[in-house]
Amino acid sequence: MWAGFVAYLGVLAWAPPLGRRTIWAAIVLLLVLFACLPPLLSHDVYSYVDYARLGVLHGLDPYVHPPSSAPGDPAFAHVTWTETTSAYGPLFTVATYPLAWLPVGAAVYVLKAASAAAVLGVAVLVARLAPGRGLDPTRAAAFVALNPLVLVHVVGGPHNDSIAVLLMTLGIAAVLSAREGSGAAALIAAGATKVTAAIVLPFALLGAKLRPRFLLGGFGAAALLTLIAYLAFDWSWLHAFTLAGENQGRTSHMSIPITTARLTGLDPDATRLAFGLLFVALIAYLLTWTARGNDWLRASAWAITALLLATAWLLPWYLLWPLPAAALSRDRALKALLLALTAYQLGARIPL
Repeated sequence: MWAGFVAYLGVLAWAPPLGRRTIWAAIVLLLVLFACLPPLLSHDVYSYVDYARLGVLHGLDPYVHPPSSAPGDPAFAHVTWTETTSAYGPLFTVATYPLAWLPVGAAVYVLKAASAAAVLGVAVLVARLAPGRGLDPTRAAAFVALNPLVLVHVVGGPHNDSIAVLLMTLGIAAVLSAREGSGAAALIAAGATKVTAAIVLPFALLGAKLRPRFLLGGFGAAALLTLIAYLAFDWSWLHAFTLAGENQGRTSHMSIPITTARLTGLDPDATRLAFGLLFVALIAYLLTWTARGNDWLRASAWAITALLLATAWLLPWYLLWPLPAAALSRDRALKALLLALTAYQLGARIPL
């Protein structure tokens, strides 16, 4: 991991001399390599497959019934959270249902391929947007796709954060291209995949040139996705958002609030509360700053990064979330902060 991080820093530092072909060849080669490896350091992908099999093969709603409801299913033997119902958005759950007809191993590799393709898609979008932001496109693409946490955890894992972030980046690209309606729809779809993407919505609304068109596209997409979710799961899918909130009641050893409490001897709950209040204050400031006509994309990147710094449940694959917006932010301090956070998370979730 450390060797990969040093190489990553080298590519970022010398991107122009290395050349466009070399960097894109490295991106494609490494994405394919990590997609072909067995699942790395996490069994969440088996939960994705198990929830799909619960719904299709066992007739059980994955937002009501946990994996333990069908202990004889081949996917169940690899599931970590056996008593937890799905915490994922209804769009992602519906999209995984066809995988239930595949053998478990094949379904896992379909998800790994989808994750690699999604990260590649994010890198391509970032590279296409970078010149319009006055940035080097190859360096911007490398900043996202060659991050070792992205390769090892997001693709090697794999995790559905890649799909949510691809939809989020499509939304950002559409808003930057004055296609406000489709941009809002893509951001809503990202939130229906993983709720974290919703943090970008208010900033994109404030930055949209035609806000009525943005609102119309957002409400239309939300209505359509709500109908699809209701037909598939009744109203039980709303429980996923409750579970996502409950995750903030958990703690991970290397989250910033818990590390701060451990190093200072402060009460962990009080430290978490303090970080939460600071996060709310920063979001309020960033929204005000954006409403005054400042760069909404830069504010979005800081908002997502602040969420990672404030949450007590920080996992290394979450680092993908701010990378596309940060790569386009024209903010060196933010990029340096994310590189430091990447270095800090290199050892997270690796068994001792």
